[in-house]
Amino acid sequence: MDVDPDASATYSLNFPEAQSLVGDIRKKSVKQRLLHAAAQGDVVVGGPPCQAFSQVRNHARLIDDPRNSLYREFVKAVREVVPRAFVMENVPGLEQMGVKEQVLEDLRLGGMYRVEAQVLDAADFGIPQTRRRIVFIGIHDSLDRDPPQLRGTGATQAITLARRNGIRPVHYDIEAGGDEWLTRLADPLDPALVTAEQAISDLVALCAGRREDELPTAELPEPLSAYQAAMRDAAGDSIGNTSVPRINEDTVLRLRGIPAGGNHRDLPGELLHRYLTGQRWGQDAGNGVLSRRHYYAYRRLFPGMWSWTLNTKADSVYHYESPRALSVREFARLQSFPDRFRFTTDVRKGELPGRIDGGAAHSRYRQVGNAVPPLLARAIAAALAPVIARACD
Repeated sequence: MDVDPDASATYSLNFPEAQSLVGDIRKKSVKQRLLHAAAQGDVVVGGPPCQAFSQVRNHARLIDDPRNSLYREFVKAVREVVPRAFVMENVPGLEQMGVKEQVLEDLRLGGMYRVEAQVLDAADFGIPQTRRRIVFIGIHDSLDRDPPQLRGTGATQAITLARRNGIRPVHYDIEAGGDEWLTRLADPLDPALVTAEQAISDLVALCAGRREDELPTAELPEPLSAYQAAMRDAAGDSIGNTSVPRINEDTVLRLRGIPAGGNHRDLPGELLHRYLTGQRWGQDAGNGVLSRRHYYAYRRLFPGMWSWTLNTKADSVYHYESPRALSVREFARLQSFPDRFRFTTDVRKGELPGRIDGGAAHSRYRQVGNAVPPLLARAIAAALAPVIARACD
């Protein structure tokens, strides 16, 4: 279920056989529908926001803070449904802010569940994007099994992107703890380590300002990596979400001054002026230079490395070759959504309960950016499957 009608529309489009619930779980009627639907489930999965990290300072309980009402509802749902297992995903800040032990205690439900937490990086599981998340896995004590430990490649600890600023212009190189890592990273047939180029190079012909949101698969080149072949499997006659945002002239100039893998730190002084071509855009602070809030936007992918962490905005990363933003489809590729998966919005226009302002295009980027990468979800499910299968024997 989801409170956002646009996200629910996307789910219903891609999983027409499933039951999709839209609404706020804090409302009694919505909660009853959810608990009824979940009553026969083996696993409860959720990612409730947990905002009140600072409560640790005054010794209040995390679950009692009113800002964490959705987290509290997740714990209540587990208590009422009593699944064989559950999975709760969240940001790793939970661990950094010292509340992990509180969460573990809450989720154990007085000893009903055995619970462990793991910090996972999506890039260690064949996803072309670094994305760290903390995952809590609980197993009902009656199964007499401890939660499974997920084992990725460990590549994110062994491979880094290093900035070089010497005789040559600023550029970026890959550093690795052994040649075998570099060999694997460069191998387009290795599905466990995937780079940005291996993920989206077959879509390089998309251009800034492209309005068409469909691309016939017949117009695509042959897959250039095992990952591309897997993403395009069963896509049909066309792939969707291929429109590309327009880009202003100032941004084009800045991107041409940033090497692949770089960001605003690599801009020469003359490209830090607020306006370069006279074209006016955004709010002007009046000091003639870019404000700090713009800096995150000027980040270019490095073709031979996985992507930065995507957020909910189209300008969170730019293409490694062309001076442009990415399409929603390229966002989806970097998140490991297959091409057959389409992102859409509720057909109703205007304000709707749970809908976030910004328009349909922004909604699609936000849906991708907020998602758990499917390949990471599959890895978690694969680890849980033997536990659940044994309980069902």
